[in-house]
Formats: sequence, structure tokens, C-alpha cells
Amino acid sequence: MTDVIDCAYTVEGEGPPLFLIHGIGAARDTWRFAMPILTSHFTVISYDLRGHGTSPLPDGEFGLEELVADLEALRAKLGIEKAHFAGHSLGGMIGPAYARKYPDRVLSIGLLSTAAGRTEQDSKNVWAVVRAMEEKGIANILPTLKDRWYTDGFLEHHPEVVQRRMDQVTGMSGEIFMNVFRIYAGTEMLPWLHEVKHPCLVLTGEKDGGCNPRLNTLIDAELENSELVTLPELKHSIMLEDGANVAQHLVRFIQSLD
Repeated sequence: MTDVIDCAYTVEGEGPPLFLIHGIGAARDTWRFAMPILTSHFTVISYDLRGHGTSPLPDGEFGLEELVADLEALRAKLGIEKAHFAGHSLGGMIGPAYARKYPDRVLSIGLLSTAAGRTEQDSKNVWAVVRAMEEKGIANILPTLKDRWYTDGFLEHHPEVVQRRMDQVTGMSGEIFMNVFRIYAGTEMLPWLHEVKHPCLVLTGEKDGGCNPRLNTLIDAELENSELVTLPELKHSIMLEDGANVAQHLVRFIQSLD
């Protein structure tokens, strides 16, 4: 067990508190296209996971439990009693894991482009990506990931957004990137998702290869109180490709709970 990390964070907007949890090799700027909508409805707390963005580097390897502990430390530091939580990809695993451990702190959860219920082949596929990066280097596998994350149209029309994301990955610690990718590959939420009783928005892209509608249908079925939304045509990087639309779904869902 590593020590809790004092993660870098930003607080913006007014209204009920909403924590945003980014995915592998990203940072809180992942949410920038969603922010104008979210901050007009919520007090939005976005933060960089340990070893990402401007957050400190941890000592040694860490797991999902440590990422949950970091989030709880941030909540306690800000003195927020209860909040809404939304996470993308790996963040969509941290959110439910946090709710399972700290149920009294959670009002709702957004599980965005995440995975559970992987088949044996699904698991082989994701671990094959891990092995390829270990053997060939992260930078050499990034073009494959880029094609899995973005639609062809977005790659063509927004190369600067994509390049900024690629630079984010290559500019961070390779050990940290591989550590969180292994957490993402090795986490299986399906055995315990039924323990999460909070209202949940389950949302993914229609063409997302690793976090596809098939897996998200399983997530939705396992949760007691959830809504499933599939965004047409999108792949994995829904926050950068269509962040405003994702934000509108989050606002609609959370407001429907009142």
C-alpha cells in the first residue's frame, strides 16, 4: 500500500459538487469541452490522478485501492460531505469502487466509456496491448491506440486535439502509464457492481472497441439503479470528441434525480 497522494485539482462553477475522474495517461484537461456546461450547473472538482498532469509521482506500484484513497483524501480536504462523481475509462472504474467503499459520500455516479464483464477473449485483447507496449515501447503502440480512441473524421478535422493527447501520454512517466493501464486491464467490476446502489449513468460510444455497448449493457444490468446511453458512431475518446454532449447527458441525468 503506497501513501495517499495529494493530487492537483481545480474547483470551478456553482451548484451541487461533482467530481470528475479522468482516464489512463490523461489529466483534468480531458474535461475542458464539457466544462462550460457542467460549471453552469455544478461545483466541478476536476483533478489529476497520481503521476498524471501536475500531481506528484508516487513511490512504487499502486492499484485501484490507492486511486480510491487519493479521491477520498481530496474529498476530505475540500470538506465536501456528499457529491456526484463521473469518471471516464479507468475513471469509470474508480468511481464505482469509491462508491462501494464510501457509499455515504456518493449521490450518483457517471460510468463513461468503461468496461466490465469482459470475456476471456476481451481480456486477452486488452492484455495483448499491455504486452505490446512493454515489448515495443508505448510510443510505438500509440498509433494503434489513437485509431481506437478517435473516429476517422475527428482524426482528420482535429489533429491538434489528438496530438495534444498523444503528447500527454509520451510526456508522462512510462512506468505510471503502464501501471494504470494494467489496473484498467486487470480490474473486473462485474462481481461487485450489484453492491453499488446509487443512481448511475452508464454511457459509452457505439464504436468503442474495448468499452463497447455489449459490456456496458452488462454493467447496466448489474446495477440496481441505472440508465444506459450509447452515443452513435463515437469510439473511446468521447470527452475530447463530443464533451459538450456528454456534459448535457450528465446534467440531464443528475437533474432527473431531484
